[in-house]
Amino acid sequence: MTQVLKNTMRAACIGIAVMVFSGLTSMAALADGKPFTIAVIYGPEKPQALIWKRFAEIVNRELPGEFDFNIVTDGALGGEKETTEGIRLGSIHGALSTVANLTTWVPEGALFDMPFMFRDQAHIDAVMTGEIGDGFKALYANQGFKVFGFITYGARHVIAKEPIRTPGDAAGKKMRVLQSPLHIDLWKSLGANPTPVPITEAYNALQTGVVDYMDMTMSGYQALKLFEVVPYFSKTAHIYALGAMYMSKSYWDSLTDRQKQVFEAAAADSIPYFNGLAAAEQEASLAKAVENGATVVEVDGAVWQKAMEPFWESYAPKVGGMDKIRAVSAVQ
Repeated sequence: MTQVLKNTMRAACIGIAVMVFSGLTSMAALADGKPFTIAVIYGPEKPQALIWKRFAEIVNRELPGEFDFNIVTDGALGGEKETTEGIRLGSIHGALSTVANLTTWVPEGALFDMPFMFRDQAHIDAVMTGEIGDGFKALYANQGFKVFGFITYGARHVIAKEPIRTPGDAAGKKMRVLQSPLHIDLWKSLGANPTPVPITEAYNALQTGVVDYMDMTMSGYQALKLFEVVPYFSKTAHIYALGAMYMSKSYWDSLTDRQKQVFEAAAADSIPYFNGLAAAEQEASLAKAVENGATVVEVDGAVWQKAMEPFWESYAPKVGGMDKIRAVSAVQ
């Protein structure tokens, strides 16, 4: 072997060693990032997981190597209650939660479960990104949660064996309702006969006439094939399921100002991204139901909202008073 060949081989080996070492160093640096564990109840392909994937991508682009994101899907870290407890304890760092779940810690959040308060997504955004939403962020912070902002899972609509266009159409009929005092009292106030039925039994209850109608999201209507027994879908959107994108307050407090700035920006980008995905999923589900025989019934939301006045009055003391309800309703 000539000396030139030996030198060439030696140089090649050194080059390979340098590349391997550099690669290992980069991997070690990445592994040394501050752990950030995210709990997701649904699968990796769902909007609930994709919002955090987008968040992580933005943070990693702006702060390369500073964080090691671990998105744990399929409810492996527990349901909403367990996840929230984990956030408070610091064993979980980030998650999504329905506002209804968080009422255990911030009962004032029940305000957003009141029916017919929100006109549409634009109204929700105006409320939750404004003074009212900021006030609730402070309440959550007092309980150990850093809330970046609020998301919309979808709305509940009325599904029935015949068209229901006005509140009067609901009177005198048997309705399957959630096993919730608010939902029972809500439909009683419209003259319906509310009957709590587990969701697993809803199809049979509708099919056999135990109940005449119920309310459900677009995705639930399609997934459970309820269109087979209640083919009319009235777009009442009477209750929107709101949620929060949040993280551990103690973890948040440990971040630098620059890291906080990036986290806030990443969340601000990811929240509307989630809302778009969730809305598209809902509409696609309804379209599938229509393809299978469902009929969409348009309603006048203002008429339904007016019919809710007595119910609002009765529940106002439980959610902070009529002034708070009207403040949300009036936001433009």
